[in-house]
Amino acid sequence: MSLITGFDEHNPPDPSLLSDCVHCGFCLTTCPTYVLWGEEMDSPRGRIHLMKNVTEGAPLDDTVVGHIDACLGCMACVTACPSGVQYDRLLEQTRAQVERKAHRSRSNNALRGAVFKLFPYPKRLKALRGPLRAGQRLGLDRAIAKSVLLERISPSLAMLQSLTPELTKPERLPERIPAKGTKRATVAMLTGCVQDAFFSGVNAATARVLAAEGCDVVVPPNQGCCGALSSHSGREPEAQNFARALIDTFEQHDVDYIVVNSAGCGSAMKEYEFLLADDTTHEADERVKRFRAKVRDVSELLADLGPVATYHPLPITVAYHDACHLGHAQGIRNQPRELLRAVPELTVKEIKDASICCGSAGIYNVLNPEPAKQLGDAKAANVIATGAQLLVTANPGCIMQIALGVERAGGRIGTAHIVTVLDHSQRGLPTDGLLK
Repeated sequence: MSLITGFDEHNPPDPSLLSDCVHCGFCLTTCPTYVLWGEEMDSPRGRIHLMKNVTEGAPLDDTVVGHIDACLGCMACVTACPSGVQYDRLLEQTRAQVERKAHRSRSNNALRGAVFKLFPYPKRLKALRGPLRAGQRLGLDRAIAKSVLLERISPSLAMLQSLTPELTKPERLPERIPAKGTKRATVAMLTGCVQDAFFSGVNAATARVLAAEGCDVVVPPNQGCCGALSSHSGREPEAQNFARALIDTFEQHDVDYIVVNSAGCGSAMKEYEFLLADDTTHEADERVKRFRAKVRDVSELLADLGPVATYHPLPITVAYHDACHLGHAQGIRNQPRELLRAVPELTVKEIKDASICCGSAGIYNVLNPEPAKQLGDAKAANVIATGAQLLVTANPGCIMQIALGVERAGGRIGTAHIVTVLDHSQRGLPTDGLLK
């Protein structure tokens, strides 16, 4: 890599935000990479030190880029920081600089290019379902998993293969699902990219649960990516284009709320005012603010509305995992637990070291498979230790990552999105369907 001195003038890390860090160290025990390696420059305060150095003219070299790329962006440090350091802002500003200025290896660029030509495009992901499902039926996925060949060729591709969930027939949603009983709200639902392609049952359950709780549910057709993966990876122009297109799509519908069932997507959508800060016209600014004001995580909205549907007993013990972009980034922790504890005969267990990321972190486990595996294994061990029959969370990446860790540990546990559990209870379905 040729040496590049300093950041460019487009949104460099804000010096006033950098100066908020007093290097107290409260973030250290919550940072996954510091916990793994004990390396100061792989802690939040260490990365802030690197950002400050480059702001003052130090080179943006391989070492700096490596430490920035190693960050999961889990935001546990934001929760832990007593000084209110906005590490989330600083990280996205820095990653955008890295994306524009740094020169990664050809293989790294090829992998990143392939990921971003696929993951943010729901139609492209859906096109993969057929071949992947055929491979699963023929047992090719199991044969590949047993072989070490793919791991030797590319750990990232091996990780992608192992993360692929068991694919079943997709559940299609109509454009409108009417509320049951008295209508309490009209909501538009984000169907997402990975969620729509590989977890369509979660979207169907979300729509049923919302309808049962008195919501007219609108599913805008032809909706695209929210831009979360691009934004969190520093691909600023790409993320902005996705965000603008999504706002264009959703504002065509007169709704009270925009509901999201994927933690990473909801976190990104609640940050559109920051992402689209370059749109300086009053009209653009007002559109973004109106959109942002309506965004709710599904558990957040359900808790605010309060239950009116009937919930049948589910005699099952669940371990609830806080997805980082729900707990740390959005501050939504109590609501999912309240919803689960309201289900008759359901017991909620807490997971040790709950604030530590599972290693999924969007596409982190694909770009950084080895540390992601270590974090996934640690999280899986803590999940297994709860003795729960079912792991419940609010993000598709977490579900796949932890399930894989449990499998590597030789354990067995069901996995489910929180709305899938609520849907089972509302419909009076047996617990067997959750434990597969």
